[in-house]
Amino acid sequence: MTPKIMIILGSGSDIAIAEKAMDVLDKLEIPYSLKIASAHRTPNLVREIVSQGTDAGIEVFIGIAGLAAHLPGVIAAYTPRPVIGVPVDVKTGGRDALESIVQMPYPSPISTVGIDRGDNAAILAAQFIGIHDEEIRQKVIELRKEYAKKVYDSNESIVQNIDRPFIQNEFLRVKDLIINDVKVDEEAIGSCKNKDAEVAIIVGRQTDLPTAKKAAAILERLKISHDIKVVCPIRSNKKFTSYVKCMKNAKVFIGISSNSSQVTGGIVGLTDRPVIGVPCTNENSDDYMLTTVNMPPGVPVSTVGINNGKNAAVIVGEIFAIDNPNITELLDKLKDKKINL
Repeated sequence: MTPKIMIILGSGSDIAIAEKAMDVLDKLEIPYSLKIASAHRTPNLVREIVSQGTDAGIEVFIGIAGLAAHLPGVIAAYTPRPVIGVPVDVKTGGRDALESIVQMPYPSPISTVGIDRGDNAAILAAQFIGIHDEEIRQKVIELRKEYAKKVYDSNESIVQNIDRPFIQNEFLRVKDLIINDVKVDEEAIGSCKNKDAEVAIIVGRQTDLPTAKKAAAILERLKISHDIKVVCPIRSNKKFTSYVKCMKNAKVFIGISSNSSQVTGGIVGLTDRPVIGVPCTNENSDDYMLTTVNMPPGVPVSTVGINNGKNAAVIVGEIFAIDNPNITELLDKLKDKKINL
């Protein structure tokens, strides 16, 4: 059997992070392969593993590395398939590895997850494959329900066991609450321009719209239908929720935002589809990469470099190209710069 996912470690010392990914893939019953190859010490081995793996049918690669962390980028050089990067905390809290992986130049993106988040890398890989495999998609949905249940259950296992003189444990006890569905704003749904789009691009502020337009331009080159909406989950929560629900046919969501990156976090809570996050700089030149990429277990965001909307669109193309040779051909031309962008 050809595995669907290949995990490559830059060093055997990263095995604990790989085990997080393998635990998830075992639970989801997705076949995978595990290899150890260094981008710097064994570059020829990396090339052959990735090239031959791609030819054999690997659909998604996961590269796990610390320090300079060039491994995911080197993997991307030898495959048209999506590459997910997991930065490892070896020095400087893993920030060196994170920036080495996430700040890739166009058109060679890495779908970066949080530091040491091998589990989120596996979930993201399954979401990519789930676009083309409904059985795997349903398994991811069930897995995410388990993560949610842990949060609910912690109210009983932790909160209810706290004994303090002024804590009112029985007030709005979570296990007794009725959780209502969010009412959809019909007016907001009516404002959707392209409800059948394959990709929904959600922008948190008007000032971030140029980054969204760059992503849209690449999607047009790849002949992938898309819709763009400027809406903030904090200032217009009902409209935001309604738009995400309206775009139920979207296979991928791209969240573009500065100022705490609430857009991507908001999308992840409302869909089981992959979410690609583009952190932007605001008027003070502050960037929001860390608040985009460092998501908790169970809810990964595929993060690209700061203001790099074009790379977000390339990742979409790589995901769709898993079972679409026409998009693979367009991506090859794009990456060879044969298309005048």
